[in-house]
Amino acid sequence: MNQSPDFSIKKFDFDFNLVNEFNTIHQVKDLWPVVYILSDESVNEAYVGETTDAYARMSSHLKNNIKKKLTAVHLILSDKFNKSATLDIESNLIKYISGDGQYKLINGNVGLANHNYYQKKEVYWDIFKSIWDNLRAVGIAKHPIDFIDNSDLFKYSPYKTLSSEQKSGLLVIMKNLLDNTYKNIIVEGGAGTGKTILAIFLFKLLNTSNEDFNFEEFGDDELQFMDLVFELKRKYPNPKMALVVPMSSFRTTLKKVFKNIKGLNANMVIGPAEIVKDTFDIVIVDESHRLRRRVNLGAYFRAFDVVCEKLNLDKHTCNELDWITKQSESAIYFYDENQSIKPSDVKKEDFDKLKVNSLTKIEYLKSQFRSRGGNEYVNYISNLLQCKLAKLDTIYNSKDYEFILFDSIEDILNEIKSRDKENDLSRLVAGYSWPWMTNKKEAKQDYDIEIENTRLKWNSTNIDWVNSENSRDEVGCIHTTQGYDLNYTGIIFGNEITYDKETNEIKILKENYYDVNGKQSIVDPEELKDFILNIYKTIMLRGIKGTYVYVCDKNLREYFSQFMPKFKTKKESVFLEEEKVTPYVNSIPLYDLKVAAGNFSELQTIDDCQWIALPKTYKPSNDLFACQVIGESMNKIIPNDSICMFRKYTGGSRDGKIVLVEHTNIQDPDFGSGYTVKEYRSKKNIENDTWSHESIILKPLSFDSAYKDIILEEDELSSLKVIGVFECVL
Repeated sequence: MNQSPDFSIKKFDFDFNLVNEFNTIHQVKDLWPVVYILSDESVNEAYVGETTDAYARMSSHLKNNIKKKLTAVHLILSDKFNKSATLDIESNLIKYISGDGQYKLINGNVGLANHNYYQKKEVYWDIFKSIWDNLRAVGIAKHPIDFIDNSDLFKYSPYKTLSSEQKSGLLVIMKNLLDNTYKNIIVEGGAGTGKTILAIFLFKLLNTSNEDFNFEEFGDDELQFMDLVFELKRKYPNPKMALVVPMSSFRTTLKKVFKNIKGLNANMVIGPAEIVKDTFDIVIVDESHRLRRRVNLGAYFRAFDVVCEKLNLDKHTCNELDWITKQSESAIYFYDENQSIKPSDVKKEDFDKLKVNSLTKIEYLKSQFRSRGGNEYVNYISNLLQCKLAKLDTIYNSKDYEFILFDSIEDILNEIKSRDKENDLSRLVAGYSWPWMTNKKEAKQDYDIEIENTRLKWNSTNIDWVNSENSRDEVGCIHTTQGYDLNYTGIIFGNEITYDKETNEIKILKENYYDVNGKQSIVDPEELKDFILNIYKTIMLRGIKGTYVYVCDKNLREYFSQFMPKFKTKKESVFLEEEKVTPYVNSIPLYDLKVAAGNFSELQTIDDCQWIALPKTYKPSNDLFACQVIGESMNKIIPNDSICMFRKYTGGSRDGKIVLVEHTNIQDPDFGSGYTVKEYRSKKNIENDTWSHESIILKPLSFDSAYKDIILEEDELSSLKVIGVFECVL
């Protein structure tokens, strides 16, 4: 049994003796909302549910042909739970257990919703994090939440909640799969509109056993939705399906995702040429703008011709789009013409012909889900690259998204590495403005790119480069990042792109563009410009939290500087001139606390504190202050010698948060008070099912494993005081 003041987790064997064992649990007897996890370690399968009648629900599961094979049940109980809270915890558990990879879920992927309710963020998210830590302790979960947030299993999970727009698109797809009038469905949407999630969601939906859908928890809308699903399942009782992904790197990633989802397998994800091996009921094509035609194919020419021959198609006039059409009863194309980046890509005109075909239905996705800048950021960079922003337009400013211009290659390199330490998945990407020299067998140099005496290497692998070991020290290209999510993207605009001040337009210098297959056969300079602008726009939409930009060309850099905020050094961004200081309006106090990021350090105080700039993304508050943090024990989040902003602690949950704490050394009272910054964890120690005592763990977050937890037992807690909660590094 695992307990905390807010919840308890109790484990039972999953059998018909449960009814008697439940009689000792008041939340079950009183029909209180509970969350539960059924599991079987031997097959690594699990099911997550929520109910107010655990007796009836367990009886139902024990009669289910699939669920009755599971062996254990974990009940999550709390007197604080209400129906909205348990629905939300259930939804989070499904998403995070799926992303964790420890268990394959046998849940159906319908019925998940975002539930807004009182104290959801203030109280229940902290409770969920504590529940997750407890589940890790008993082996149900493996990875921490922040690790899962960055994993491909989580990002491409079919258990993600669909937006209303995505649900609408899914309904259109299903209705047209049922309607024999249509053979082709084109779903148009820009980068970050959730096309891949929708494709995987549909795959999971059509490959889930009817018994795995929990109808007891469905609302009326979901039951109507399921009527369509069952109609589709009657039409395709055992659907032969394929997900075609043109880019080999992204295809490898999605194979790994499918391998870890119950009902799916890696063989369902194929390359375009594999379509020749069979005919399919339903083919879904993700990133269909990257399907190819017979132009600039290099070593792929022979394989292309072989497929055309087997399908009895004219190799000179057909393309991979024709292959899909011939080998599928129904085809769904997720398409974005603005992500076509090479002359070998199927032409827009070919998709236009398909669109006007009477056998084709078109649906649109417009909402931005990847970038926290939303559609506003997407529109801004489109206008920026098309030179449609007027000089009087305001510089881009968003509290939700960082879009910053750098004047130094070293600065952008350092900032991306800092963001990667803090958030992971932060990478440097460039336009193809330098030849790839280090991939040659007899390479004469160990670098490909040289800017301001800084030498960098192109990606050392084309397969899943974003997640590869060396990617943090390399530069990726469009071919290794298209389709992927990053937290922060650092983008180098190369010497192939410039700006003409006289005509107010971006121009391309073909001689400085080194993607040979990306420019051969192109006669019209505007066509090459369209491809290259598509490349830059596509990589500018990779970043979830921010996009950093460095521009090699002086004219283009000056143009961008009119509309983008520029990176400032620490000193420039933090310290204000005395006459410009308005306390707690545009500035916060910087206290002279030499705070240790190791053990406790001695307090140094001065009468008159300095005032430093309040970040524009924060509202003025008397609760905000700053101090300097020294040491390496928090360097995953806080680099040594950083000036950090804190918010005064006034109460509420501290567990799992990074805090500034004061501690009086009880062994040496003459030492006075000491200060440190750590992640705060509370631990209740249990003896004979009763609380024995409480201890506090102050956890370092360091890349150096030599830093150990600071553990304060119950008799030391009175000398501990939380001063502030960490906000950010300034």
